[in-house]
Amino acid sequence: MTVDCVVEDPRWGDINALAQIATDAALERLGLESSVFEISVLACDDARIAVLNEGFRGKPKPTNVLSWPSDERAAAIDGEMPLAPRPGPDNELGDIAIAFDTCTREAAEAGKTMQDHTIHLLVHGTLHLLGFDHERDRDATLMEGLETEILGKLGIPDPYRDETGQ
Repeated sequence: MTVDCVVEDPRWGDINALAQIATDAALERLGLESSVFEISVLACDDARIAVLNEGFRGKPKPTNVLSWPSDERAAAIDGEMPLAPRPGPDNELGDIAIAFDTCTREAAEAGKTMQDHTIHLLVHGTLHLLGFDHERDRDATLMEGLETEILGKLGIPDPYRDETGQ
C-alpha cells in the first residue's frame, strides 16, 4: 500500500507508520493486495477538519475522521459486502483526513492510547474508502465487526466494548 501522508499539524509526529499499519491490515483482511493501491491521508487539527466537514457534509464542527472514496463501492443491500476495488491504471482508493485534537480527546475519554485510537480511526476511514458504512443497521454491524477483527489481529482491544466487556 502506498500511503501518502500530508502532515499539516506537527503534533501528529510520524503518523506514516500508523497509517501504513492500519491501511495494510484493512486491505489484507479483505483479501486485497495492498501493494497495488494508494491512499492519501491528511493529518490535521480540529480547525481544518471542521472546514472540511462543513464543506463536504454541511456540518460546521470538527469530527475525528473523514473519508472520500475515489469510487462508489457501497452495497445496495443493507449488510452485504461492498464491491471490491479492482487494480487498474488508477489505483487510488481515496482520501482520509484525521484531526489531532478530536482524536486526542476521544482517546483520553475512552482510556485508550493515542496510537490505538489513531489506528482504529484509520482502519475505519480505510473501510469507508472500500465502500463500508454505518448508516444502516446491518451495514454498521458488518463494519464494526470488521474493525474489531482487524484491530484484534493488531493486538488492539475491541473499540466498541467498554472495559467491563459490554
